[in-house]
Parts: sequence; structure tokens; C-alpha cells
Amino acid sequence: MKILVAVKRVIDYNVKIRVKADGSGVETSNVKMSMNPFDEIALEEAVRLREKTIAKEIIAVSIGNAGCNETLRNALAIGADRAIHIPVDQDVQPLMVAKILKALAVNEKPQLILLGKQAIDDDSNQTGQMLAALLDWPQATCAFKIDVLQDKARVACEIDGGLETVDVTLPAVITTDLRLNQPRYASLPNIMKAKKKPIETLTLDQLSVTIRPGLRVVKVTEPPKRQAGVKVKDASELVDRLRKEAKVI
Repeated sequence: MKILVAVKRVIDYNVKIRVKADGSGVETSNVKMSMNPFDEIALEEAVRLREKTIAKEIIAVSIGNAGCNETLRNALAIGADRAIHIPVDQDVQPLMVAKILKALAVNEKPQLILLGKQAIDDDSNQTGQMLAALLDWPQATCAFKIDVLQDKARVACEIDGGLETVDVTLPAVITTDLRLNQPRYASLPNIMKAKKKPIETLTLDQLSVTIRPGLRVVKVTEPPKRQAGVKVKDASELVDRLRKEAKVI
């Protein structure tokens, strides 16, 4: 089985986001970047499937500027066999990513595509669903557990009432949730080996893909600062404040 894993380069989850002065977006200059945590989980699951001898090859792909090479090096160090960089200078929206991944899937013919359920920079939670629709493949989203059984995958997903288990016929698209696994750290020897591995570059022209943004960001603003809380003596004072100041009752 060949597995294609999409990994996105995002602002590290430990970094406090700062909005640009002109409100055009968030500041990314001199900011620590890392692999999207949900995509790390997808990559870890692919490596585990290979360790079970279910998968034979793992291909990591990243779309974006030259900085994506660093993310792909990390993917190689964690366990990916090959890495593909698709250079795009503009911000890529979910539908654009789905179209690019579809073209790549047609070329590579993977039996399984794994990607995080969402990216922490835009929280769209759309790419996996759009990709499955474009490929006309079965999909399972927000995977809590994945079992590959011959020509199908059994996927457990968390829902409001508990767990829902679905069977999807391969090839399929699966998006991963936080509780699927705990990603491993790349070892130093693997990091050194990854630095010497080649990263393939495919342009949009080579993939015969034309992308046009369908959405335009008008303005980005920080949320209002929360006011300090107050202590009340008893329930009567609480109800009085909720009625007079908050006007919620």
C-alpha cells in the first residue's frame, strides 16, 4: 500500500499570534514555524501502518513557499520515504489545496490519503472533504482509530453521543483527530539522514493545475480583551448583576 500524507507548515502552536499593523493578516516574519499538529498525527499513523507491514511507501507532500522544505525534512526524519514540495507563493485555500492533492493523487495512485482534520492557522476543516469529493473516493473524518483490513479501512470517529465506526473501501481519504495517536520525536540519526535525502519539486504547470483564490480576506483583527472578573457575596447579588449589568436575564 502507498500512503500519501499532506503536511502543512504553520505558525508553531506555542507562539502567540500577532496581527499585522495594517490588519491584512497575521505576522509570520521571524516567527517559529512547525508542522501542523494534526498532520503530525496523520504522518505518525502512516508510519505505524508501515511498521505493521500494511504500508510499503509513505509520501509526504507540502504546498507553499520554500520554508516547506524544512517541514518536509522533518517528515522524512519521522519516517516518510519520499517528500514532494509544490511551490506556491500565495496563500492557498482549502479548495486550492484539494485540487493540487487530487492531481498528485492521480499521478502517484496511493491507496490511502491521510491528512489532519484541520490546520491550526485557519481551522477550516474542509480540505479532506473537498479532496474526497473531487476524487470521488470514500472518506472518513476526525478519525479516533484506524484499522486497515485488506481492501477497506475501519475508522472510529468521535461524535456527540460517543463513537461512530464506519467502513470505507480503499482507496479513501481519512482525516485524523487529536486522540488518534501520540506523534514520535525524530531521532538525531534520522534527522541527519533526512538532510541528505532529496526533495522532489513539482510545479503547478507540471500537475496541470490552475488555482484562483475564491475568498478574499478583508481584515484581520484581534479579539477584544476580556474584562477582569468580580467576586459576588451570594446568589442574590449574582442574579442582580446578571440582570442589571450583563442584561442576560
